[in-house]
Amino acid sequence: MTKLALDGLGPVGVTLDVRADGGHLDDAALLEDLGYSALWVVGGQLATLDPLRDVVRATGAVPVGSAIIPAQVYSPADVVALRRDVEAVDPGRLITGLGGAHGARPLRTMNAFLDELDAADPPVPADSRVLSALGPRMLELARDRAAGALPLLVTPEFTAQARQVLGAEAKLIVMEYVVLDEDPQRARDAAREPISFLSRVGGYPQNLRRMGFTDEDIAQTSDRMIDGLVAWGDVDAVAARVGRHLEAGADQVVLVVQPTGSDASLQAQWRALAKALIP
Repeated sequence: MTKLALDGLGPVGVTLDVRADGGHLDDAALLEDLGYSALWVVGGQLATLDPLRDVVRATGAVPVGSAIIPAQVYSPADVVALRRDVEAVDPGRLITGLGGAHGARPLRTMNAFLDELDAADPPVPADSRVLSALGPRMLELARDRAAGALPLLVTPEFTAQARQVLGAEAKLIVMEYVVLDEDPQRARDAAREPISFLSRVGGYPQNLRRMGFTDEDIAQTSDRMIDGLVAWGDVDAVAARVGRHLEAGADQVVLVVQPTGSDASLQAQWRALAKALIP
């Protein structure tokens, strides 16, 4: 039986933005060489699923996940075709990260999507997929109909609560924004744009309120909210935040490294973080 990518998932993953001008395949090979436990492909709404195939083919063995395939953009048939193509060449390496059910009935939408994945020939098995989940009911769905949850914009306290909902067996993969810069203003400015955008989308505002942030925090993308959601500072500060998520019950923390006004390239930051976080 093929070993699945989620079996024995390591503690530190990293995102790979495929909106870059082709250099992301070289970056994928670099990140695998640096020892990251999984590569999570991001890129807005993922204008095409082809980069997921390409990243798998550009690497040797590292698990590759989608973060995320949005249900309002792609059909179950698209997801089935992606998995079939990848499995034919590199079995067991693709993690299907799903989300984006932001309509009036997100649970019903996601359940129907999963029904079609289950009924496909071949199916996209539950133990190869994770759901972008924030609220308690979506976390329960991730526990019951997937291998686990892939939340973004959360605190370590949320991680502990999510682990309680998921139970001991389901995977909890936490995406953590990282700014490797010790200057408070520069670090917060680097995080503010992506945080402010996401905090107005789908279920994020409601979950931010559940975590104790105020409407004013959300509207202004306050320093308090950024400090609660983003690991910024030197590598030791980032390592401490990653450690808090792992201690709270995360199986993996995915580094979403944000470029800053500093002189360090993104590749240099990936190297520094790998040296500090990966044994």
